[in-house]
Amino acid sequence: MKVTRRSVVARIGAVAASPLILPSHLRASQAAPSRLINMAFLGMGLQNRGLLEGFLTKNVRVLGVCDVDQNRREDSCRRVERYHAEHSGKGVFACKSYADFRDVLALKDVDAVCIATPDHWHAIMAIEAMQAGKDVYCEKPLTHNIHEAIEVMATARKTERILQTGSMQRSMPEFRIGCELVRNGVIGTLKRVTCKVGDPGRPCDLAEEPLEPGLDWDRWLGPAPLRPYSSVLSPRGVHGHYPAWRLYSEYAGGAICDFGAHHFDIAQWGLGMDDSGPVEVRPPENSEALHGATMLYKNGITVEQTNGSGMRFGGVKFYGTEGDVEVDRGAFWLVREGKDFKDAAQAEKEFLSDAKVRLYRSSSHIDDFLKCVADRKRPCTSEIEGGHTAICCHLVNLAYTHRQTIKWDPQNKNFTDPSCKPAWLTSEYRDPWKV
Repeated sequence: MKVTRRSVVARIGAVAASPLILPSHLRASQAAPSRLINMAFLGMGLQNRGLLEGFLTKNVRVLGVCDVDQNRREDSCRRVERYHAEHSGKGVFACKSYADFRDVLALKDVDAVCIATPDHWHAIMAIEAMQAGKDVYCEKPLTHNIHEAIEVMATARKTERILQTGSMQRSMPEFRIGCELVRNGVIGTLKRVTCKVGDPGRPCDLAEEPLEPGLDWDRWLGPAPLRPYSSVLSPRGVHGHYPAWRLYSEYAGGAICDFGAHHFDIAQWGLGMDDSGPVEVRPPENSEALHGATMLYKNGITVEQTNGSGMRFGGVKFYGTEGDVEVDRGAFWLVREGKDFKDAAQAEKEFLSDAKVRLYRSSSHIDDFLKCVADRKRPCTSEIEGGHTAICCHLVNLAYTHRQTIKWDPQNKNFTDPSCKPAWLTSEYRDPWKV
């Protein structure tokens, strides 16, 4: 990212903090839980507005918001200022709005950023933020392609920044308990896993619409190919829904990346493969099917992307030799020796009181991130978990795109079959953006 890195360095020297901001002198490496952490938010759609509200109630002071849509960024700025006006204990200052995320990264008083843009911006922003000395909370999937996942993990390691991926199911007790049951052998030897995940990404074919004032469409596209404006991709103003950019491969990875970043993540957790991944990904036998892709792991266990067939309520289901356990948000079902357990806490008490394997316990994804910013320990979905889960999603999408088996080396993070081209690891970036 040489071009954008140079631009950040230049801007750091040129952009000063607002004179109304009271400098915290709180560098991330010195943060303490009782001290305020200064944050900025990049991409102010529905998801980041929800995250903003969550962070505002914590030991956080929001110094800036950024969006390519003037209405969204100004609305978010007003939300922040209203909140701080009602909670004066966090000090007197102005929240500023920005159209260019690099201006935010140049603010010396910002300790951490929260990124909730379309996926094709995630890696560029996260890498530049870490290089600028900021900790990062980045929405899932962590990256838009495999190469970006490798680079984000490398940058986090090199800069020693804290990164939390927004795969928040790891902070929900039913998922942790389900995975602990699997890891402790409560359902016997694990044989296979199924995940209810929707369709792969597809090329964008949307019709052109008139471009309204107040939106920097070129900046919204950023590294993606140049194309005419569509309100399907970026609805104007302060919209109250999740836009459909996530369906299109130029900007995201379809439901494979959208919900696969949640459910494949839990599968990886239950398998004990957080820092690894499959050795092979097979497309469904039916060349027209959009469900049925299967990841094969070195130990012989398979993880299948399904439409929910054979599952009670969807989510993730682990099948063992002595039972199975299925987990979804607010839903849990363990079957063992002919008995059903529909309460996760009851199953935990019954089978895990002396468990040998204990998984990372987090009750709040936001709290976990802020605690780790303070104590400099890895959060529950760091760049390691987020990066490897993103790679799983991208491998599944590649199996659909090319309708062939993808053979993979999870340790060296490369293909093991010469028919899989190196170009599949990455994307074409529009100047001046590159990872």
